[in-house]
Amino acid sequence: MAHMKPLPSGTTAELEQDFAVFEKILGFVPNSLLTMQRRPKMVRGFAQLTKALMDPDGGVDLGLMRLVAHFASRAAGCQYCEAHSLVAAKIHHVSQEKLDAIWDYQSSPLYSEAERVALDFALAAGAVPNAVDAALFTRLREHWSEEQIVQILGAVCLYGFLNRWNDSMAADLEDGPREMADKVLKKGGWTGGKHVQS
Repeated sequence: MAHMKPLPSGTTAELEQDFAVFEKILGFVPNSLLTMQRRPKMVRGFAQLTKALMDPDGGVDLGLMRLVAHFASRAAGCQYCEAHSLVAAKIHHVSQEKLDAIWDYQSSPLYSEAERVALDFALAAGAVPNAVDAALFTRLREHWSEEQIVQILGAVCLYGFLNRWNDSMAADLEDGPREMADKVLKKGGWTGGKHVQS
């Protein structure tokens, strides 16, 4: 059960446009932001950063950016964000078949070598302590420009904030992300943890 109850989305009328950013990404406003709206400036700032990082004109496919977020969240152990990032990946045109193969991304023909190294990087960058080393960065540079690397790392960092927020708040996982995680992640040991009421 969440440590703090989310407020209804209409509680802070001035956040309507900011919440619309997340409705576009996820199809709904997540409980994390409904809780965060107690500090409207935080929601506004977070929405602004999210728009900058998940820019459709950026050099990294938005579906892959969501998979990067998933792997960073996996490294951090945030089961709430692991589930959310897969819903966002599907909305951004990652096929269900590719999502179903996420545990086998290293060997699945559905993942390119460029995607594999980006996801390896997300796991290493999301780990505590950080596990990015020179060899991994060299591999990353073989497939991605410096601008793209900055965008990929930005997604890891954005979700680092969310991972800590959602795990500290024990944010309740919404039905859609829970269904996706049950379908895709359970076979790898995902349970929902503190984000799913028994």
